[in-house]
Amino acid sequence: MNRTTVAVLYGGRSTEHSVSCVSAGAVMAHLDRSVYDVIPVGITASGTWTLGPDDVSYLRIIDRRMPVVDPHRPRVELGLSTDDRGTLRFADGDRAGEVIARVDAVFPVMHGTHAEDGTIQGLLELSGVPYVGPGVLSSAAGMDKEFTKIVLGAAGLPIGQQVVLRPGTKAPTQDERDRLGLPVFVKPARGGSSIGITKVSRAEELDAAIEVAREFDPKVIIEAAVVGREIECGVLEHPDGRIEASLPAELHVTGDPSADGDPGGDAFYDFDTKYLDDVTTFDLPARIGDEQTAQLRDLAVTAFHALDAAGLSRVDFFLTPEGPVINEVNTMPGFTPISMYPQMWAATGVDYPTLLDTLIRTALTRG
Repeated sequence: MNRTTVAVLYGGRSTEHSVSCVSAGAVMAHLDRSVYDVIPVGITASGTWTLGPDDVSYLRIIDRRMPVVDPHRPRVELGLSTDDRGTLRFADGDRAGEVIARVDAVFPVMHGTHAEDGTIQGLLELSGVPYVGPGVLSSAAGMDKEFTKIVLGAAGLPIGQQVVLRPGTKAPTQDERDRLGLPVFVKPARGGSSIGITKVSRAEELDAAIEVAREFDPKVIIEAAVVGREIECGVLEHPDGRIEASLPAELHVTGDPSADGDPGGDAFYDFDTKYLDDVTTFDLPARIGDEQTAQLRDLAVTAFHALDAAGLSRVDFFLTPEGPVINEVNTMPGFTPISMYPQMWAATGVDYPTLLDTLIRTALTRG
């Protein structure tokens, strides 16, 4: 049987650099090496492409220390013409120009800006090599919280209220404040892993929260708080074109006051809660009725189609007494050992190696 060569990209010029490293380490640990030859390609925080070591055990969180790509590894480059499709070469030193491998597919396990926002996808489109996940438009729209809601709203899907602060706009108007109410969540428009997000419960806290968000993105989103249960659902495209949603999972943050319906509580699912603190539990499948489960799975697939996604996505909901509200759509969800996307699919009957195999075969079929 011919083996498939897959380059796994990780790291990058993003605030989610380390999360990407952890995700990629888990992906490479679960790829079936009887089927796949795996080429680790780490992108440093400054954007340099490097050949990662065969031993990817360093791509783990150890004593709350997040991993990073080693900038001293050999530099590499990917051919960017269709005549040079999939060719990975050494980029400097005595071996400059030497071919490392001709990859059949790329798995960009990358999160955040300069990664899952359409930039890496555009580069891979130029190279002509198949890759896992959505294309340029879907990735860009899914990354930008303003345009995610514009697209989903146009498709008639349930979304929350938000205000967009563009560069040069310091604060929302009084009418906008009145419409959103309190509390609100202040976020960088194009970011993930809850980095730069502040929950604002008092009006006097708003300006400082906007400044925090602007450290990560000049465009800021202010979202009205939605009181509801936090539920996630994975979407997977199969090589034959079938698109399915996983069983949903419900997240709980230990000691979160909002769990009792208090929207003024300060706890929320932030970066430390997601990756460093042992304070998050989940129900998988979520303890909701069959009708609501079917509704959420249907909405997740509809959101996938609305964004013209491909390969995979994770759709995050608030389940309110009035019904579900879509919070975000993640076009390259986390693959860390604690990430919900692979766990939801495992609960649905698709184990981690089979999930990865499905994603790669779908990318190869799409070409």
